[in-house]
Amino acid sequence: MAKDTSENKLSSEPISIDTAKPNLDNLGRAYATGRRKTSVSRVWIKYGTGKIVVNGKPINEYFLRKIYSTILQDPLNRTENLDKVEIFSTVSGGGLSGQAGALRHGISRALVNLDPTLRKKLKQLGFLTRDARKVERKKFGKHKARRSPQFSKR
Repeated sequence: MAKDTSENKLSSEPISIDTAKPNLDNLGRAYATGRRKTSVSRVWIKYGTGKIVVNGKPINEYFLRKIYSTILQDPLNRTENLDKVEIFSTVSGGGLSGQAGALRHGISRALVNLDPTLRKKLKQLGFLTRDARKVERKKFGKHKARRSPQFSKR
């Protein structure tokens, strides 16, 4: 066998997070998709005034309960980007809780595309991990997924 020389191999240097470039479109926006339960969100993020729009409405109109807007603003608060970025997003499927979780996941992934240096911090906080929990299906002979009919001895 011939000895492998470095001239024949392609450069296989690992890409450092510090040297990674932002992944932006021609309008200067970073895009990402977020998922939670049965909800799917599409998120576009760019540097701006701090406005957040969900399905054409401001977040305080779309999510009437404060907890949902707090959930999706969490990655922005933890990275000190709440007033520095504008977010435009669409979300569909599921309920409000799943939609807020999908938006949080999408915003976190879009922040990494906008500024790759934030990846380590968001990964440690668990915002980049997709929450894979879904509703278990109903089985026949059961009332719900696991609830059995009441047992009768006689």
